[in-house]
Amino acid sequence: MDERNRIRLEQFRQLRKEVRGSSEYLIVGIDVAKDEHHAFFETATGKMLFRRLIFGNTMAGFEKLLEYAETVKAKHALKKVVFGLEPTANYHKPLAEYLIKCGHNIVLVSGVAARRNRESLDGRWDKHDDKDAANIADLISQGKCLYYDYAPIALRDLRDLLSLKKRLKKQEQGTKTRIRNHLLAQYFPEFDKYFEKGDAVSLAVVKWCLKPSKIWDMEFEEFVRMVAPRVRRANQMKMLRDIWDLAIESIGCEAGEELYFGARFMIEDLEQIRGSIKKVDEHIEEVCVGFPEYNYLRSIPGFGPDVASKVMAAIGDPFRFDNGRQVLKLAGFDLNAARSGKTSDRAVPVISKRGKASLRYALYQAALIASVKNKHFLVYFANKLSGREREKGIKTKTRVKLAAKMLIIAWTLMKKREPFDLDHLNLN
Repeated sequence: MDERNRIRLEQFRQLRKEVRGSSEYLIVGIDVAKDEHHAFFETATGKMLFRRLIFGNTMAGFEKLLEYAETVKAKHALKKVVFGLEPTANYHKPLAEYLIKCGHNIVLVSGVAARRNRESLDGRWDKHDDKDAANIADLISQGKCLYYDYAPIALRDLRDLLSLKKRLKKQEQGTKTRIRNHLLAQYFPEFDKYFEKGDAVSLAVVKWCLKPSKIWDMEFEEFVRMVAPRVRRANQMKMLRDIWDLAIESIGCEAGEELYFGARFMIEDLEQIRGSIKKVDEHIEEVCVGFPEYNYLRSIPGFGPDVASKVMAAIGDPFRFDNGRQVLKLAGFDLNAARSGKTSDRAVPVISKRGKASLRYALYQAALIASVKNKHFLVYFANKLSGREREKGIKTKTRVKLAAKMLIIAWTLMKKREPFDLDHLNLN
């Protein structure tokens, strides 16, 4: 952790401890928007000092905010200023970076906390920019705020690349769904279960032989040469034979030759998206190699390039977490249960799922692979299942627990900068 972020983390921890009822803090709650931001000034005791400041999302607007903050601070003899934001898309990031570079203390307020606190302040308090800014300031005065993770540029680049990959994967899935729902469901519904795999042969069938009548007009060998001209494996030949047989009795609708124009266009779009994903993966790998923690994460069984990059990007600086419970909350692996009334002793804790869903999914996949292919993790998994094999859903639950354990192991390795060792797994 660099010196500036170390100081910011210490300031945040001190703020959480002493802000309630303090007479030293000027709290500035800011409701962020695209063009104009609304600010509300109050003390930690809840006294309003300046109700409404509207400033633009420009350098002049940011300077106006700091000028007002210094004026109010001096007028009321306050010693410290803390700025609070509720994350809004990416609109809050320029303001946050500007304030951090100017050496100011800045914190975040969770959207969930803001929504619930708005209702608690006044049961009929409607949503409004000025009131939202006051709501943010009220949460900070209670110490209900989050540390603003101002990561180094290299780590931000990695997060941007992972975000781009996530968008591309959504486009890929959307294109596949359109092909299945708009083409296969109408013209060759029996082929849908084979297209779901999405391999090159399945794409070629849609591209060149989507109409069942065209397939059964050809000999099997001719059909194979058209959709799989290169090396063919035994499982591919079996799949092609099944498709050829299904085409003879297909219930698909009739269509003209113009059908292939749309089909080829959609397949080419899908292939282009997959090519883009491949390039992004290669670039992510190049960026990750520059982080020493990356090799330590790759030493964990089940951690491939995708999982390692997502874990590293999510954790960032491992020293910003005080304990493992905070790391588990990051992924939504922390346990929650409704313990109230007569049934409190029978409440079953479940994971909160309040954290990063993509990180949670990646870790589960890592746990799944490790529990199947690594002998040490196989032993660990079998020990955890011992005596509970017939319990419904126990394998999934155990893998979720293993995924949470692997996240803690990854965090530990990043802190200590050492490769994975079996002692981290604790087989006993």
